[in-house]
Amino acid sequence: MIIVSANQNPLILSIETATRAGSIVVTRGETQLAARTGAASVSHSSHLLQHVESALEEAGAALHDVDFFAAAVGPGSFTGLRIGLATVKAFAATLGRQCVGVQTLHAVARGAGESDRTLALLPAGRGEVYAQLLAVSGDGDVRPLAAPANLSPRKLLEKFGKEPILKWAGEGASLHAEAIKEQAQAEGVSFVEGVPNDEPEKSLERRWVLATSSEILAADVAGLALLRIRAGEAVAPQQLQAVYVRPSDAELNEQWQERKH
Repeated sequence: MIIVSANQNPLILSIETATRAGSIVVTRGETQLAARTGAASVSHSSHLLQHVESALEEAGAALHDVDFFAAAVGPGSFTGLRIGLATVKAFAATLGRQCVGVQTLHAVARGAGESDRTLALLPAGRGEVYAQLLAVSGDGDVRPLAAPANLSPRKLLEKFGKEPILKWAGEGASLHAEAIKEQAQAEGVSFVEGVPNDEPEKSLERRWVLATSSEILAADVAGLALLRIRAGEAVAPQQLQAVYVRPSDAELNEQWQERKH
């Protein structure tokens, strides 16, 4: 049986394993009670449960006290997503709780602050990025302006390089900051780095901003999850699904082998 909480300030455990380091937060409504971040060089499987236990202990709660479980559902690391989703589904199914899935690029955009046009970017391997154009409202909700895509840096700049006003956000933007800056200069666009995410957007005609990345992405997963919970959009654990923008390397290799034969 799924237990649905009527509490408008629920205790939420949010897990983000879509990125290399990953993170976990425990929140009560809008209040963050505890947070943990992983290490990019260590598999999520080796520290995730330990971090969950440690974060709950700091928050003064036990696993059975959690009202809802939230997870970043991708795009991101295929292995990381599977570990995170399997963990959240197991917790929720065992305790009879509901879940909320938050798209990773939406969390990235939320972490960069309010904006009419934010391009959220994450590394996708092989030098490519996951990219999505999004709008972020004043209350932190995120609205997609385009579908997520898997792009090379060249294709990325071809697709978005003519935008007159744009906020670039996420680890992928930081990795390709120099190329983005060069494109801005070529297009005659003002380019600003490291602007605080709570600073209002300037009404300049042509301006690109490289936003400061959120240090704990799970906090933005939690913020979006709370909005979804309050809107009655939480789901049963078996309905939680990963968002994959491209096939995994293993699937690509399998397709290549099939074409050979």
